[in-house]
Amino acid sequence: MVGSENSNCISPKTYGITKPISLSGPTEADLQRNAELEKFLIDSGLYESKEEAERRQAVLDQIREIVKVWVKQLTRQKGYTDQMVEDANALIFTFGSYRLGVHGPGADIDTLCIGPSYVNREDFFIILHDILAEMEEVTELQPVCDAHVPVMKFKFQGISIDLLYASVSLLVVPDNLDISQGSVLCNVDEQTVRSLNGCRVAEQILKLVPDVEHFRRTLRCLKFWAKRRGVYSNVTGFLGGVNWALLVARICQLYPNAIPSMLVSRFFRVYTQWRWPNPVMLCPIEEEDLGFPMWDPRKNPRDRTHHMPIITPAYPCMNSSYNVSVSTLRVMMEQFEHANKICQEIELNKAQWSALFEPYLFFESYKNYLQVDIIAAEGDDLLAWKGWVGSRLRQLMLKIERDTYGMLQCHPYPYEYVDMSKQCAHCAFFMGLQRKQGVKVQEGQQFDIRGTVDEFRQEINMYLYWKPGMDLCVSHVRRKQLPSYVFPDGYKRSRRHMNQQAERICDNVEEDGSGSAERQLKRRKDPETEDLESAHLEKRASISPLRLESVSPDVNSRSERASQFRDSDGVKKSRLQEGYSGCKSQDGSSLGQLANGKGFSSYNVREADQSLSLEDQADSSYPMLDEASPADMMSKLFHVQDSSTSLDATSKLIKDACMGRGSDALTNLENSQVGSSWRALDCTEDAPKDDVKEVVQCKEKEEEVKAGISFGTGTGIQNLTSEVSHSVTRILG
Repeated sequence: MVGSENSNCISPKTYGITKPISLSGPTEADLQRNAELEKFLIDSGLYESKEEAERRQAVLDQIREIVKVWVKQLTRQKGYTDQMVEDANALIFTFGSYRLGVHGPGADIDTLCIGPSYVNREDFFIILHDILAEMEEVTELQPVCDAHVPVMKFKFQGISIDLLYASVSLLVVPDNLDISQGSVLCNVDEQTVRSLNGCRVAEQILKLVPDVEHFRRTLRCLKFWAKRRGVYSNVTGFLGGVNWALLVARICQLYPNAIPSMLVSRFFRVYTQWRWPNPVMLCPIEEEDLGFPMWDPRKNPRDRTHHMPIITPAYPCMNSSYNVSVSTLRVMMEQFEHANKICQEIELNKAQWSALFEPYLFFESYKNYLQVDIIAAEGDDLLAWKGWVGSRLRQLMLKIERDTYGMLQCHPYPYEYVDMSKQCAHCAFFMGLQRKQGVKVQEGQQFDIRGTVDEFRQEINMYLYWKPGMDLCVSHVRRKQLPSYVFPDGYKRSRRHMNQQAERICDNVEEDGSGSAERQLKRRKDPETEDLESAHLEKRASISPLRLESVSPDVNSRSERASQFRDSDGVKKSRLQEGYSGCKSQDGSSLGQLANGKGFSSYNVREADQSLSLEDQADSSYPMLDEASPADMMSKLFHVQDSSTSLDATSKLIKDACMGRGSDALTNLENSQVGSSWRALDCTEDAPKDDVKEVVQCKEKEEEVKAGISFGTGTGIQNLTSEVSHSVTRILG
């Protein structure tokens, strides 16, 4: 892994929209840490075997033949000449982790089928679907034709395939079609553009990084970390594969001569201090005359609401992370900070790489959870049903925060859980719940989210392919009531076991009091602290007794929405709609039996107390992101306290960098009426001269990052600078 690395190498080319932060190469210590990291990744099983790689290639070859036969068959059915039938062609391209070269054992293959203009999307989802459904090699076939990017999911000889379709404006698709050319987008609709962009973006990323192998190894490492920490999922509001690839590629541009162990450390150092919603971009935004909408918060008001813009490098440039919300950004920033501290310890030889990849203790981090049970009559129905429900769980989180005015914060966990003791098709998702930190509340105040859940259920029940037996139950459970199947060992761990695990996690990590689950568990080892906490909880329990709470989906009046706080006396009783009657377990209880002792009974769901009582505050206290107005966000943008410099010095340093020092910067940057994302678009590409310094001491490294944070050192979008003043006038009206 380290054979090609040279500490004296100088990158002959500037990558990205700014100058690099540092051109320094690895030291001997870096090379040693790099070898240790690579060994850890291999031991963790992140690389597939040669045999599996050959199987994947064989599957792709078979799929290529299938789509070619399908297109020829359609060409004949549509009445074209024999010559057209002979020339008819379809191509298969790959993108995502497989194309980037960072896929692991068992990973799916993202593929794109490109066909001629006369073969449309309906032909793909009907005729090709039926062809695949009749093949023995194909299992778990699931069309998702109403998705933002329509896709057909299936397994071919056990290998997961996500197959997209794009019909280009050509009667015959040549074998040497170059999809990176803008001409491929002529005369196609927006769904086709989105389908093509996956491949186009992957190709651009590989062209825009200094060292492809270093990029791949770093990305493989960061994806593994994100999955272990529960922040790898685009659909639930975190980041998916392309998002992580773009973030890693930007770090590779800023440190062109760094090796993977250095890039991992600098990844967390930079993004811990990143000034969101300033966008991450690998290149200037391309502009074409094809008329497709692209990310530009100066012109598109909706783009100004994005919390974590990560812009794709291929036309039309889009924000790949539009799903990120205030809550999920809060969670990711806390995880970045946690990882940054561990990386600092690793660089000081006080910790091993294994400490960075410890799994996140989600079910120890909160005292209140929302449990979403998804039920279907059989396995195939559950596959489609959970895909529909899972893709909309993010909306439930947003609705809860909307209806509680942001006072109830949600942390969705992207993994599903199955109770193997049940005899029917079922899975469950969970969300952590906590009050917004730092806000005073009255004793006994509760959140009534029955109306919110009812609205969510009504939207879910609009599923076009609904079948009898498909149902879901949304219930509030406390930590002590969590079902045992969510724990790795199949049973709830004792407090002693939790403390032992916390000891292992915290052995090499300095405690900083930020409130993560690992640090909270470590503090519980102190007997005096335990006694104080127990006494405090007993006192609170005597004031507000623990009650069973679930959430009813049968509230008929929207006026009962959970934007109000209710006392327990005002909570009404109701019954959930009838659950799936075929889901009884061996002991006679039904699938929905929850750990709190209530739930499905005699094929019905009985509801007890419906309010969410959060007097017992969550142990985990994430750093808050204020839900402030644009004016407040603007005023706070450049004020970050740093241990090694004064507030004023740090503010001036970062502000100068973000404005593009010594250039015509955006004069209206601090106008209180300007949206939160577009304000930093107009920066020059000239980085401050003192940004490129060799890294020697840790504090100097931090200063260097702050002076050279991408976007900070001068972003700039081509051809937009001259219109800034006029755009400001138009936006402000």
